[in-house]
Amino acid sequence: MTHELFDSKGLLGSAPAAFVAGEYELDSSHGTLPVINPANGQLVAEVPSSSSSTVDRAVTAAVAAQREWGRRSHVARAAVLEAVRDAIAVHAEELARIVSVEQGKPLSDARGETEGACAFFDFAISQKYRAVGSMMASEPGRSLGVREEPIGVVAAILPWNFPVAIFARKVAPALMAGNAVVLKPSELTPLSALALARLCRLAGVPDGLLSVVCGEGRDTGRALVTHPGVGMVTMTGSTRGGREILAQVADQIIPVSLELGGKAPFIVFEDADLDAAVEAAADARLWNTGQVCTCNEVTYVHADLHDEFVRRVVDRFASVTPLDPFAAGSRLGPLVAERERTRVQGMVDAAVASGARVRTGGGRPDGEQYQSGAWFAPTVLTGVRPEMDIARREVFGPVLPIIPFDAEAEVVSAANSTAYGLTAYVYTRDLSRAMRMIDALEFGEVYVNQAGPEQVQGFHTGWKSSGLGGDDGPHGYEKYLRRKTVYVRHAV
Repeated sequence: MTHELFDSKGLLGSAPAAFVAGEYELDSSHGTLPVINPANGQLVAEVPSSSSSTVDRAVTAAVAAQREWGRRSHVARAAVLEAVRDAIAVHAEELARIVSVEQGKPLSDARGETEGACAFFDFAISQKYRAVGSMMASEPGRSLGVREEPIGVVAAILPWNFPVAIFARKVAPALMAGNAVVLKPSELTPLSALALARLCRLAGVPDGLLSVVCGEGRDTGRALVTHPGVGMVTMTGSTRGGREILAQVADQIIPVSLELGGKAPFIVFEDADLDAAVEAAADARLWNTGQVCTCNEVTYVHADLHDEFVRRVVDRFASVTPLDPFAAGSRLGPLVAERERTRVQGMVDAAVASGARVRTGGGRPDGEQYQSGAWFAPTVLTGVRPEMDIARREVFGPVLPIIPFDAEAEVVSAANSTAYGLTAYVYTRDLSRAMRMIDALEFGEVYVNQAGPEQVQGFHTGWKSSGLGGDDGPHGYEKYLRRKTVYVRHAV
């Protein structure tokens, strides 16, 4: 499977290379990053790690390219983005296979991810006719206006869980707003970003306007976000990583947008549609093997429904068989890396030691086919208490803790007690209760009687330790802009 990714006619070329200022760099003198297939533990490729001098060349080229790009009309920028969107659609199968190999996502889900990438470009393209400022009432003979302008060079730091979709989520609006982008993908999944960079060039993105540098966050990433030519940092990743970036850019005083971790509560009241709640609770936990910041991280079920809910969810989880991402009917792949499997296993073991009960799963699935790779069985835990780590810390794996509750105030207090504040789910048929929960829950997104994913025209934003700023929709687009107030006296 691996050799199919590298072909002189493909998006990755004959070998993986950083894409800097319109050129492909094979220099590995700064070291390499091993890309491991999480389904079998085998080496896929060695990607050159970018040095600080490489980052400097990328940012310098971006500064120069942005000057011309920022002067283009919105319609002209949109035409280039339309070409990129169409190219993603043409190469969707190749991109999906790259995602499945390096990230472990089932091929059907990876195909869906490429469709999501096109949707992000679609929304950005729709901004070609937006109002680009406003005029304010002023005195006769004078004008007062506020206009939008691009920031300049955007440093984009990507996670590994949606390497194609989040590339599009950040690059499309940043370019449409008139900026240049220097992007660093996760060291675990650099191939998707490198393939997309080549695709962007083929589609007509000017050289230097988009570069992809690869490396560890504390090396290449730090060199990028602290570069004096960078005007903004946008990052999706862990809360720990977000805090590090905030500290690193403090001296520059530049805008930072952080989409960080989550601990989404999934709250099921006694009047909920039980069939719908069970199905959504499972889907929202097992999507991408639980490696989504908006995943159902802990389920609170009213005591009247608890036992029946647990029985149904256990049956649902037990019926899901992890399969190779390329196997027919695969719906659940491995975790992204062995380090993640070990971390999730440690959290489950600690919960059990504290009194939790494993109802299904609990570790590596049985079978020889699961002995290599980062496999973890769908797991349901009961006997969990709100103060346990597994109910408070982000798991990021296919593990569902279930906690009973009796009163609305009780579950609101438990849900809000987490340090995170990204996504929450509520299942109830009572409209008044639903509105009370929307008011009371301290989360940037609340879903009532439905699960995600979020939509491109919305606003994906976290509260508390889940981030600053946000992505998507008009509010997400505007973070890539700065405003200039203009006073003109035109009558003397």
